[in-house]
Amino acid sequence: MRVVSLAPSATATVAALGGADRLVGVTHHDDADAHKVGGWLNPDYDAVADRDPDVVLTSDPLQRDVRDALRDRGFDVAHHEPGTLEAVLASFAAVGDAVGLPDAGADLEAASRERVATVRERAPADGPVVYCEEWDDPPMAAGNWVPDVVAAAGGRYPFVDAGERSREVDAGEVRGADPDHAVVHVCGKGDRVDADPADRWGLDADVHVVDDSLLNQPSPRLLDGLELLADRIRGD
Repeated sequence: MRVVSLAPSATATVAALGGADRLVGVTHHDDADAHKVGGWLNPDYDAVADRDPDVVLTSDPLQRDVRDALRDRGFDVAHHEPGTLEAVLASFAAVGDAVGLPDAGADLEAASRERVATVRERAPADGPVVYCEEWDDPPMAAGNWVPDVVAAAGGRYPFVDAGERSREVDAGEVRGADPDHAVVHVCGKGDRVDADPADRWGLDADVHVVDDSLLNQPSPRLLDGLELLADRIRGD
């Protein structure tokens, strides 16, 4: 199959499925070895057409307009917008089906569920409070699947419910929660950030700056992020 991926998470998932050679187009935000067809929210539709894809992959509610525009142009679009950890895991098999690798998708989902279960088995019963910052100006507490990831790692996350979008928070709210750990994963910046929530708000918290793709991307990299977070908050 010829696959154009317009979401870095989908690109990473296809690669994890062993289907990197099926990618004939990706966004400028991807480092995959495939032709670039524009941005995540502003793809070049003519460039997509030039790649003659069998399927185009999109993700996230922010790409609904892109999805609809592609379908209006006659493309077969597989769109997934997982909002929880459970939905992220289920999406691996769905992407596998979309790109003609159903067995690999099922295997990846099963292996990922085993990794989550292994982390949960080691999680403390009453773990530390964790604050995860997805954006720093203004400060925003991470939502979507991040609350589930924190819980699976053994932490408590009183800022956003699982499945809800990330939201702005203020000093009083964060101080009131008295987090033991502050995790910084600013969207789109990798680990190249200088945001320090503990210094900004006078928190008595250990600060961990991690590559944003480990927590912001609903791909198999999220499992790496879960395992890293579990190690950090347990002090392993």
